[in-house]
Amino acid sequence: QVQLVESGGGTVQAGGSLRLSCVASGGTLRSYAMGWFRQAPGKEREFVAGRDWSGVRTDYADSMKGRFTISRDNAKSTVYLQMNSLKPEDTAVYYCAVRYGLVLTPTADYWGQGTQVTVSS
Repeated sequence: QVQLVESGGGTVQAGGSLRLSCVASGGTLRSYAMGWFRQAPGKEREFVAGRDWSGVRTDYADSMKGRFTISRDNAKSTVYLQMNSLKPEDTAVYYCAVRYGLVLTPTADYWGQGTQVTVSS
């Protein structure tokens, strides 16, 4: 059973930056994609970004391209999400996710508990 623990959420003004981290434990992550989803109030959970074990495959939701960067440190079983140029519409609970294979979509096998990101205007 894989456990995921996120950190790095908080409140930031529009245009600011945050870096989320997620540490995995409880199993080997070789052959697993890691990444992030988010869920805003009143909306469905949506894919944000994902990266496969080797780093060959990296995916972003269209609205995050150019602003968010995902990275992964396999030695530390950690995935990061650098978020720049944040907008109020980025306000959401961000969930770390893991899925067997190259991509995270359509849904993950394991989820973290979520970390709140609030962007004020």
